[in-house]
Amino acid sequence: MWGLLPLYWHLLQSSGAIEILAHRMAWSMAAVGLALLALRRWSWVRPLLRQPKKLALVTVAAAVISVNWGLYIWSVNSGHVVEAALGYFINPLVSIAFGVLVLRERLRRAQWAAVGVGVVAVAVLTAGYGKLPWIALTLAFSFGTYSLVKKQLGLDGLESLAAESTIQFLPALGFLVFLGARGESTFASGGVGHALLLAGCGIATALPLICFGASAVRLPLSTLGMLQYLAPTLQFLLGLFVFHESMPPERWAGFALVWLALALLTWDALRTARTGRAELAAARAGHAAVRANDGDDADGPSDGPSEGPDIRESLSESRP
Repeated sequence: MWGLLPLYWHLLQSSGAIEILAHRMAWSMAAVGLALLALRRWSWVRPLLRQPKKLALVTVAAAVISVNWGLYIWSVNSGHVVEAALGYFINPLVSIAFGVLVLRERLRRAQWAAVGVGVVAVAVLTAGYGKLPWIALTLAFSFGTYSLVKKQLGLDGLESLAAESTIQFLPALGFLVFLGARGESTFASGGVGHALLLAGCGIATALPLICFGASAVRLPLSTLGMLQYLAPTLQFLLGLFVFHESMPPERWAGFALVWLALALLTWDALRTARTGRAELAAARAGHAAVRANDGDDADGPSDGPSEGPDIRESLSESRP
């Protein structure tokens, strides 16, 4: 869903990025409000209001994602879809770095190598652009920060988005009223189709973010970061083949390095998952052997010393 969003924002190009952002905030509040009303999920509100630390985290999340949304909309409608995609390619590496620096997650060698390759990629792209790819870096770090805050917050996807949208709603509504008073709003002047598309920003925002929020509290941050490169692949292809943005050789080189880093992460994740399954199977086999040995001991004394304690010690050491 995130990968196809450039097509949606391009349909709203006649509106400015800030106006689209304000509609996105306001209609997101309406979308999640209806969802909460239908599901009757209000029990989380009072506990949240009694926790100032969590309220502060919600405010930070709302502020950071607002920056991310606004810059992304502007970049898509200003001919920077490829660089925006680059930001979300880099984002998994940023999420991994935050996992190490803030959450004290331990990285394996392949993950360290991927982060190193990512740093080299940014250097190559900086040389190619003649400046830092600030759109990509801002998108990557803002969404990486958002991921980190969501991890700390611990709310479910719908509840977290509802809390964030509540904070965003009044500033967004105030800006839209201001535009209307100045006669600069496109909501009424752009036609029925344009108005419906602006209102649809709520669904286009809420649905993928609910999915993301639900996964953020269930997955390690490093795993979550690895999975996020699926969306920028679609964005990159749209920028290349639909919006026909240029890709000089040095930009291809930078992207190739980023993709190499992501390939390392994917290989490491698959290898680690395979090793984990093997260890789990070995642990179950050891547990079965311990139970069988205990059963033999219960039938009568054995001719030699029992191996049960040694097996249990081995089993405890093999558990992840």
